[in-house]
Amino acid sequence: MTRDGSQFSYEVTSEGITVAEYLDPLDEVEVSRAIGFAFDLAHVTDRSYALAFNGISSTTVSGTGPTTVTKLGPPALGASVKTMLGWESQDFTQRSIMYQCLQSGNIQMSNQKAPNCQSLPLTFKVSQPSTGDPFNIWLAGTGRLAAA
Repeated sequence: MTRDGSQFSYEVTSEGITVAEYLDPLDEVEVSRAIGFAFDLAHVTDRSYALAFNGISSTTVSGTGPTTVTKLGPPALGASVKTMLGWESQDFTQRSIMYQCLQSGNIQMSNQKAPNCQSLPLTFKVSQPSTGDPFNIWLAGTGRLAAA
């Protein structure tokens, strides 16, 4: 569950190829792109912390069953684990999957009195997997398709 939904971002950066004889670029070429996915988790669990810190180490400190106390810690720098993220519309006509994501945003958790709740704001950068696309979007039915 998220506090206010999610945000998908896609930004392509391009640069002009210029020559001395012309004021205008001869061509515009893509040089990079940045793909992101962000949301504010409203349900904070051990899995939420694992997403936030790109993996966690956990140690049972004491107890068993319902009295278990577990200590969580971030992974060592460079030992982060990338994750796959997905989103689906409530009417099941749109679905997005980002295949290789690394949480790289600033995490600031607020603990406030009701009706506010603790949440975990996460910002992921999507990278190119070794094979296939960095993300895919599926659309179902003709209602999601517009004439070109």
